[in-house]
Amino acid sequence: MRDKCIVYAIINQKGGVGKSTTAVNLGVGLARLGKKVLLVDADPQGDLTCCLGWTDTDALGVTLATMLDKSMKDEPFKPSEGILSHCEGVDLMPANIELSGTEMLLVTTMSRDRVMKDWLSKVKGAYDYVLIDCMPSLGMITINALAAADQAIIPVQSHYLPAKGMTQLVKTINKVKRNLNPKLRIGGILLTLVDSRTNIAKTMSAEIRANYASSMPIFKAEIPLAVSAAETSMFGKSLFSYDKDSKVTQAYAALAKEVIDNAKTRAKTKATISR
Repeated sequence: MRDKCIVYAIINQKGGVGKSTTAVNLGVGLARLGKKVLLVDADPQGDLTCCLGWTDTDALGVTLATMLDKSMKDEPFKPSEGILSHCEGVDLMPANIELSGTEMLLVTTMSRDRVMKDWLSKVKGAYDYVLIDCMPSLGMITINALAAADQAIIPVQSHYLPAKGMTQLVKTINKVKRNLNPKLRIGGILLTLVDSRTNIAKTMSAEIRANYASSMPIFKAEIPLAVSAAETSMFGKSLFSYDKDSKVTQAYAALAKEVIDNAKTRAKTKATISR
């Protein structure tokens, strides 16, 4: 049993911002620093599952949909049921298209917002960190992820930050905080796909920090644009195994350390306040 597991929902309703890539490489980065990590694929497309090498998602006997169904029906299960182990030291609860059906079932389920939280409460004791890779929507599965999370990480392309989209996402997070999960907070905006060769990328990065830093945290680490980040999914590896010396790998290593440092700082602050 771990002392304190921190659950992160990696979320943005816009697709193509690097959510799954971040889940894989932040997870492996944390594992390389000695942490026990569970990755949860909460997207029916199964991108996270494929990225880790389980490409035939339809052949998986047990997925997140299975476990949420058991949680809805109050059926008993072992905490480790359905969890796959990856050679790079992280565990995975996979997903496939069946999760789309689960989202529809949740609409008529009692305590429908707490189903993932109830399942995860029986699982997370074995881990230091749980990273939930959310689908690009604000539907019931994503609301469940936020209800189960301690913090939200928001990956954002450095050259594109639509004010309307961000406003809607932050409103949703705040609504979940008020009504379902008082401890939920924004862990940070993560700038991704940063093309450091262009002046516009540098300008946008500076503008995002200037405009949002006062209202929510922004990670110091920035994830560069790199072809290797897209290539890793074909090999079922993280960047740490595929291209360990690249700038993007170093950026994810820095992000993992920053996440751990932030957790330590927050724990010390809580301890000081409680005295």
